[in-house]
Amino acid sequence: MKILLVGDVMLGRLVNEVLKHEPPGYPWGDTSAIFKKADLRICNLECVISDKGQPWTITPKISLANNHVLDYEEEALLDMLETLDRNNIEYAGAGISFVEASSVAVSDKIGMIAFTDNEPEWEIGDQPGVFYVPIDLEDKRAKVLIHQIKEAKKDVDFLIVSAHWGPNWGYRPQPGHLPFAKALIDAGGDLIFGHSCHVFQGIEIYNSKPILYSTGNFIDDYAVDEVERNDQSFIFLVETEGRKIVRLKLYPTVIRNMQACLAKEPELKEIVFKMIELCDEFGTKTIWHDKDRYLEIQIR
Repeated sequence: MKILLVGDVMLGRLVNEVLKHEPPGYPWGDTSAIFKKADLRICNLECVISDKGQPWTITPKISLANNHVLDYEEEALLDMLETLDRNNIEYAGAGISFVEASSVAVSDKIGMIAFTDNEPEWEIGDQPGVFYVPIDLEDKRAKVLIHQIKEAKKDVDFLIVSAHWGPNWGYRPQPGHLPFAKALIDAGGDLIFGHSCHVFQGIEIYNSKPILYSTGNFIDDYAVDEVERNDQSFIFLVETEGRKIVRLKLYPTVIRNMQACLAKEPELKEIVFKMIELCDEFGTKTIWHDKDRYLEIQIR
């Protein structure tokens, strides 16, 4: 089984303006060939897909547990959920009830649970919202998440935990993310799929399971920071055999003109060397495959 993951996918705002005169596939640029290699494709949808609702007045599979899913309030969220259901796109992390938002999305015995520590005012309660979990293992909501992971793992062969967490910047994860991620794996997670930070972060291997602390931005309309390059990231391709990950490949990408593009020289090597440096800090070994243009993360 090949599982493809990419970080934040923003299809609203200026990207939406471009899509008014470009074909629907435009934002994916020349990355489609890699997407077609995968059996399952997962992203964090960093917007709400709807033409309904009004701006929030307070401030494949898809992770919806993030800080944009209620940008246009409940009406737009519900409209998007109906659209995803009609198109047989599984999602996790948001919904009309706590049961729905905290449930596992399943496809071919691959499951995903999604949560966020962003926007606490959007925590699901009597109204639609997100599966909000503070990064604190003593918090009762974190204990609920641990319980949900344990229960979900009973019914799937492979479980992904999607975490929209932490601040927007920083090449290194927040200190509290390290023990929290390991606890999620101890509970039954097979891969931690982190996002929210606009740049990628190093990958840690814990008990032969990858922790992607941040997968960065894949498609967006943001201004590019000259120091923390929020236009650079990867396509993360996970290859599994049964319940085990046998290979993790990273294809370097860069955002150009509101679309994801496979990185080319000299920027390609800049992106790769940065990831190697960050992985080294975790003791994670890497191999660059020059012919096929991907960075392999050693699982063992």
